[in-house]
Amino acid sequence: MINKLKRLSMRATPQRMAILKMLEGNTSHPSAEDIYRKLKPEYPSLSPATVYNTLEALAKAGEIQEIGIDPERRRFDPNPLPHCHFLCNVCRRVYDFDINLEAIPIPKSAGGFRVNNFSLYLYGICPNCSSTNENQEEG
Repeated sequence: MINKLKRLSMRATPQRMAILKMLEGNTSHPSAEDIYRKLKPEYPSLSPATVYNTLEALAKAGEIQEIGIDPERRRFDPNPLPHCHFLCNVCRRVYDFDINLEAIPIPKSAGGFRVNNFSLYLYGICPNCSSTNENQEEG
């Protein structure tokens, strides 16, 4: 983690180390606000600006990805590799969705536009919310 911050020309402060540690292996796709709220009790000097600046620097360097699936808040994924995301319209939870993105025919250029990258976002109802809704309808 220290080397990652050094590569980005960032000081390895306890707050930044905590942000990296919280992101490591995290599949909940937290927002900056989620990270701030979770770490603030343990790091009273942590500011929202530190969280935002750290996340933006990590995203810009390709260490994490910012995902724009949720119009209500910016979320971050520690997995920088291309993959699909699913947002449940009921519980608002974001899931990694296992789709072979290489099987989707994405043109390298279209109408004079050169395609460098793409994102695939799916929206619907997750299995947990589906079963909860079915149970409520039956009862």
